[in-house]
Amino acid sequence: MDRLGDAVSRELTRVGDAGAGSTVMPRVVELWPDAVGQSIARNAWPARIARDGTLHVATESSAWAFELQQLEANILGRLREALSGDAPASIRFAVGRLPERGREDIEAERRPAPEPTPEQRELAAALASRIDDEELRKVVAKAAARSLAKAAADRTF
Repeated sequence: MDRLGDAVSRELTRVGDAGAGSTVMPRVVELWPDAVGQSIARNAWPARIARDGTLHVATESSAWAFELQQLEANILGRLREALSGDAPASIRFAVGRLPERGREDIEAERRPAPEPTPEQRELAAALASRIDDEELRKVVAKAAARSLAKAAADRTF
């Protein structure tokens, strides 16, 4: 009769490295939102570290997987910095199951958008300056300023 511990060890060996990845993965998960920003963290989450040191990240969609694959070097650099060099060798992004969002995450999305800074308002006004209709120009400038403020708050990159 097999012992349960032996069966578990065999299974862990079959599906992946229980060594280095098992010590790094909890730290990757803990640091992920700060390393990539809240917007990316809502749409991509670390799933596992393979034997070859590749971090596999589940994404909300193929569009997110493609976009984040283009940012792999930046994300990897931030993880290396956060993990003091003990980061994964590479990152692979693929559509997969994301963790369920908690009450705090849902409430955070309901918070009012941040107010634009004077610099963001100035940039938005410059972007809208070519619009001839004054009322439309003001509306576009206001929307652009709010968009710039939200993007700055959501994004680490």
